[in-house]
Amino acid sequence: MISDEQLDAYRLSGEKIRVVRDGLQTNDVTGIVVAWDDQNVLIRRQNRRVVKLDRSYHFQPFGEPRWNPFGEDQVLPDAD
Repeated sequence: MISDEQLDAYRLSGEKIRVVRDGLQTNDVTGIVVAWDDQNVLIRRQNRRVVKLDRSYHFQPFGEPRWNPFGEDQVLPDAD
């Protein structure tokens, strides 16, 4: 779970982040941190809609390579 300090740093910097929810990159949520509580985080997407996500997901800066939830040596299935 992401800490309050990390969320506050993302909010203050206005940095675009990526939230990895599962193995499919199309299910990622990108945007900026708006607010949070003990269990949820509000992310404002580029289209200005706000998404409420669980804090247990993986949060990372958008510019970094995407985190693989299955580990480094796992091959992700094709989207076909």
